[in-house]
Amino acid sequence: MTQGAGQGPEVERTATLRDFRVPAYVNETGPYVRTHPGDTVPPVDEAYPEGYTPTQRDLPVINRGDTLQVSVEPGPAAPDPQPSTGPGPLYVVGDVHGYLDELLAALREKGLVDADGQWSAGTARLWFLGDFTDRGPDGIGVIDLVMRLSAEAAAAGGYCKALMGNHELLLLGAKRFGDTPVHSGAGTATFQAAWLLNGGQKTDMDRLQDHHLQWMSRLDAVEEVDGHLLIHSDTTAYLDYGDSIEAVNDTVRETITRNDADEVWDLFRKFTKRFSFRDEGGAEAVRSLLDTYGGTRVVHGHSPIPYLLGEVGSEETEEDDGPSVEGPHIYADGLAIAMDGGVTMAGKLLVQQLPLNS
Repeated sequence: MTQGAGQGPEVERTATLRDFRVPAYVNETGPYVRTHPGDTVPPVDEAYPEGYTPTQRDLPVINRGDTLQVSVEPGPAAPDPQPSTGPGPLYVVGDVHGYLDELLAALREKGLVDADGQWSAGTARLWFLGDFTDRGPDGIGVIDLVMRLSAEAAAAGGYCKALMGNHELLLLGAKRFGDTPVHSGAGTATFQAAWLLNGGQKTDMDRLQDHHLQWMSRLDAVEEVDGHLLIHSDTTAYLDYGDSIEAVNDTVRETITRNDADEVWDLFRKFTKRFSFRDEGGAEAVRSLLDTYGGTRVVHGHSPIPYLLGEVGSEETEEDDGPSVEGPHIYADGLAIAMDGGVTMAGKLLVQQLPLNS
């Protein structure tokens, strides 16, 4: 596991709450969890051995000969000139996890915001793929920026929109349900404990306001744009919530609105699944989503590209040997594009214009 500059060694800790025991990696000295192999959630699927979590290192990795790592040249200072009619260029943003400065720098590089962080891309269309908070220093600042850019982009004839990530569900649950017990496959858990284990920041909770909660609770889970099926998690669990995009989004919002802790926990747990597209049968898993919801390619965040590629060092690895991410990762027979560059593990916060050629 790579270690951020100036941070102390990482140790494995076990959090205990009633019967809830989940291993998690916690930085002893740094205020933020800089590295993570996955989101910790109690196992519930019978296919997983007892005690399994995505933090374990025994996960199979892809055959690199079957994948393509795309190098993306830095974008121009400003977007291409736009036609007087019709939509502008389409961009997607991977997981941000509270890294506001890195996000602003990446948006400026693509000409989407100016030096003051104001929308400068006219009719361009921008989609965030979820996971705005946790692990990094300013998750609420990230949400505030996305909300502001949404208004500014709409005024300019473009748009800035966002999808629901598992960390939005986690933060909503921690705020609404706190230490209320929920039933999981590993016993009794709480959103508060899971939020802390997965990089929850006290400063985010302290600054969280009603309008942030309302915004998060109304986010869509799935969208199709220009043949791109946009989702947060690389899982087929979306199929559990409907056979159309509209049905999935309605079901997710209704689940959140009912305010049942166990229902929201189950939603969070399913959105935390990962790697469905990575190994043998991955292309078929992608096709099951495309056949149901439309589109010709899935674009997702959630699973850091270094973990999809198996490019993850040990705890003794020096910073200079950390994961190298130059751009999105195309895999699953070219049907999937991964956008989580691993900013929390000294990787890269990715902003990419679509379409992306193989």
